[in-house]
Amino acid sequence: MVTIGGLPMLWHIMQIYARFDITDFIICLGYKGHVIKDYFSNFSLYSANVVTFDLNKQETYYEHGDTPGWKVTLVETGDNTQTGGRIKRIKRWVENDEFFCLTYGDGVSDVDISALISHHRKHKRAATMTAVSPPGRFGAIELMNGVVTKFVEKPEAGEQVINAGFFVLSPRIFDYIEGDETVWEHEPLRNLAKDKQLTAYQHGGFWQPMDTIRERHLLEDLYATGSPPWLI
Repeated sequence: MVTIGGLPMLWHIMQIYARFDITDFIICLGYKGHVIKDYFSNFSLYSANVVTFDLNKQETYYEHGDTPGWKVTLVETGDNTQTGGRIKRIKRWVENDEFFCLTYGDGVSDVDISALISHHRKHKRAATMTAVSPPGRFGAIELMNGVVTKFVEKPEAGEQVINAGFFVLSPRIFDYIEGDETVWEHEPLRNLAKDKQLTAYQHGGFWQPMDTIRERHLLEDLYATGSPPWLI
């Protein structure tokens, strides 16, 4: 819920998907999930250009610009549940789908979601991750013919390809997640790679996480230009 240009990071991420007509969202709630509930329960209020309170009639009128046609399902997944466990807890909402998209709540990109989905369908693996080549403070992955073969913890030097999120997943991935204590980035992804069920869509465009104040300032500056790369 940290804001960029006065709008929560969640909004920016959802707009990325909405550009590709993906507007049905499931958000895994954890610590302070009530803040996200408050935001969406009052979305009309927060997003309105003009709000009129008629105190005599006890009615409220909103004037909006463009209102996103989103469906948003908020699921409590536990304050202490690990990343894999959170995915497991939303199984019943996606288990009958051919695939579903998944990403983290702290990064934006101009990744072509349609091309990412096409890549997933073409390779017919259980999981597809978006891979990028960023600065060297991240853990890396090794690829062979577009398939993830190994995870490397923060290599010292050299060309890096890392997990940037923006996954496309088959419901088969639930078989790789044991329970609430499972970290998605550990056994599930490693075992998917071991089974040659994890492919990588290599994205050469913009990608930026927001893990530090410096990175937030960077995104604020990009948003202030009026043409932030993740919303073009």
